[in-house]
Amino acid sequence: MLDVENLEVFHGPIEAVHGISFAVAEGQCVALLGPNGAGKTSTISAITGIAKATGSIALSGVDLTPLPVESRMRKGIAVSPEGRRVFANLSVEENLRLGGAQQKNDLADRIAEWFDTFPILGERRNQLAGTLSGGEQQMLAIARALMANPRILLLDEPSLGLAPKIVTQIFTMIGALKEKGMTILLVEQNATQALRLSDYVYLLNNGRIVAEGTAETLGTNDALMAELTGLT
Repeated sequence: MLDVENLEVFHGPIEAVHGISFAVAEGQCVALLGPNGAGKTSTISAITGIAKATGSIALSGVDLTPLPVESRMRKGIAVSPEGRRVFANLSVEENLRLGGAQQKNDLADRIAEWFDTFPILGERRNQLAGTLSGGEQQMLAIARALMANPRILLLDEPSLGLAPKIVTQIFTMIGALKEKGMTILLVEQNATQALRLSDYVYLLNNGRIVAEGTAETLGTNDALMAELTGLT
């Protein structure tokens, strides 16, 4: 579904990602793991069109490289950004309505679907998003991204800043989305949780892919596992 080839990402004169290639098949959850500064968020930004990049990015064979951000979203990419970035002064339901702005015909049904999936959001539907807990804001950020009915969901550090118990809840929720058939690209520092969930894993360091494989395969490499779990 998503094919990234020879991706280089730049922040001004600085090259943050150095010619990486990876793929996400339909229905898979693929993880990009690595420490701070490894190039994970830069990769997400390049896929969405926010960051300056070279190389090839294709979704189901459609070249996204020349397209602006809005057009890439219409092709089926949605992102739950690092730091959640909910609209703090809008209600939970208003946040969801903004996420589903392109789904006007069935907007009410979409909102009801995600309130069923995330019951706590339904209970808080009229509450200002800025007053939610960190975990609730993360649920809202994910639900808002899903309101666009995307073909692939990009999750950027969904566990960031959350207590361990809430992290477990968030990953359980992501697992449920995967069970529903959602295609997911997961960017994470929490390798332990990501390895449990992912079909395939790429390890980034200093803007390069330094290892890749299934979670099962990587789990047999004691040295690599020590490095991965040390990221959390």
